[in-house]
Amino acid sequence: MLQNLITFFKPHALPLLFALVIVAVVPLLAGYIVLLERKVMADMQARLGPMRVGPHGLLQPIADAVKLLLKEDIIPESADKWIFWLAPLLSVTTAMLAMAVIPFGPFFQIADLNIGILFLLGVGSLGVYGIVLGGWASNSHYSLMGALRSAAQLVSYETAAGMAVVSGLMFGGALSTRALVEAQAQSHVWFIFLVPVGFFLYLVASIAETNRAPFDLPEAESELVAGYMTEYSGFRWALYFLAEYANMIVVSSIATVLFLGGWLRPFPNTRALDFVDYVPMLLMLLVAGYSLHRAPKQPVAVQKMFMVGVAGLCIVLAAALALPQFAPAGSLLANMKPGIHGAFWFLAKVAAYLYVFLWLRFTFPRYRFDQLMGLGWHFLIPVSIANVLGVGIALYLHRSPDDGGKGWPLAAALALTTAITLLLAGWLAKKSEMRERIPAAERP
Repeated sequence: MLQNLITFFKPHALPLLFALVIVAVVPLLAGYIVLLERKVMADMQARLGPMRVGPHGLLQPIADAVKLLLKEDIIPESADKWIFWLAPLLSVTTAMLAMAVIPFGPFFQIADLNIGILFLLGVGSLGVYGIVLGGWASNSHYSLMGALRSAAQLVSYETAAGMAVVSGLMFGGALSTRALVEAQAQSHVWFIFLVPVGFFLYLVASIAETNRAPFDLPEAESELVAGYMTEYSGFRWALYFLAEYANMIVVSSIATVLFLGGWLRPFPNTRALDFVDYVPMLLMLLVAGYSLHRAPKQPVAVQKMFMVGVAGLCIVLAAALALPQFAPAGSLLANMKPGIHGAFWFLAKVAAYLYVFLWLRFTFPRYRFDQLMGLGWHFLIPVSIANVLGVGIALYLHRSPDDGGKGWPLAAALALTTAITLLLAGWLAKKSEMRERIPAAERP
């Protein structure tokens, strides 16, 4: 009996462990992304940001979580209580479920589905139901208007995002997330260099899909109090924010897998650039050295101890990255190198993509809702369709004459079709600018 149980659970033990790690780490990670966002905003505004709770404010996410747990939970008397309770859970569950097929490294993945990208897009699109139901169940005009805005926005921009993803899939030739990374390794190029227009379209659409500024119209405080979350408080309110930041991690991971080489380091097939393998270790040592340099300059003893602790942690991470690098070939440590270094490069790319989210929030003003919808329907969707057609034409021109193609070099074919797509984008942008000059009452 025991042997049968072991046989049954053995193939599921590792995926279950990965799932537990994701469920445990992502909420904590979301809290510290919020802290990073506040610190980046403060730096751009020449101030310090959160500094009171813990050294340099690093315990602020813990304090915020405790505050939200203890805060009074208010449900409007006229609300649909069951749906009001279910809606934020639906949003956060779909966001966490989408991470099941994301390969955070060559070995860290819960499930490698042969329809991985389709699963991601399908599950991700269900998150809008949590927003719509939350706004409707609140029985508030402001919440309902925010929910309707969100539904219109997400449907519009998911179309553009889906078409941008298709342009990358045409080179990958598979829907499996792992297969897409391996396809970039075999082709010796990240897909961002083959379809830069597709990557840009996905970047813009992913910002809108996650309701991030400058596209955060569903929760526009100046117009809708707080949008679909107006009637939420306490931890239910926090679940919506957890869903938003988890979705940011998901869309960043999709971009990393599809366009940025996944867990591959830069130029993974170029032996002359193997010194790049030392970058992770050297980066950790550099952070450790900077922390030790700054430790004596801290005004409080606990902050000095904290900076020394950060330096020690970075040294440990540097050792973990260095041991597989210098281990003898064929040893256990050497075999662990792809997993450890792959996870580093994957997380580094996701972090860079997330930083773009933060940078854009504090750089561009919020769109009007008509501008938001116009950008989606009048610009992004036509350009994304043209981009997919251009990639298809480029692949046809590159195909050998024996297969019915023209035998063009791939770079030349892509340069031609990308230039045509950019010309179309420029014409649409000019047309949109001219349309903005027409008074709203006179527009067709």
